[in-house]
Amino acid sequence: MTQQQPFTVVRTIDDIEVRRYPDYVLVQAAVDGDFDRAGNTAFRPLFSYITGANVGSTKFEMTAPVLQEQVGETSHVVSFVLPEGVDAASVPLPKDAQVTTRAVPGHDAAALRFRGGWSERSFKAHGEELRQKVTAAGLEPVGDVYSARFDPPWMPGILKHNEVLVALRS
Repeated sequence: MTQQQPFTVVRTIDDIEVRRYPDYVLVQAAVDGDFDRAGNTAFRPLFSYITGANVGSTKFEMTAPVLQEQVGETSHVVSFVLPEGVDAASVPLPKDAQVTTRAVPGHDAAALRFRGGWSERSFKAHGEELRQKVTAAGLEPVGDVYSARFDPPWMPGILKHNEVLVALRS
């Protein structure tokens, strides 16, 4: 089974979870294109990195979720979370200039789970719902809402586990 990014649920407010994430490391690729194509376009260079296309030829296990954040009108950053325990200081440099690594300090985030396909429309609608619920609960979001995909593309849509998340001010 694919290792999932660890977190602790701090509290639940209706159907959102407030989570505490420990420090982690991302492998990222910035890509241009629409939401649906961005994940596919970024997958190959990210997968190449974790299967050894890095200085040192280090291999990492695939983890879930795959994260995606819109950073411009048609630009997205897609990220793989490296396995728990990977030290940011020892992460090998990518061989592909499109790939970067980033250490993320521990933080709190609000998450809303949902099932279904990976359409931009679905992620945006759930993202707006999350932002409204976070604000109504008196929490302060930091940054933009981002999406998390947990299942492989061949999983039937109704069975897919997805989330939208937003970091929270501590």
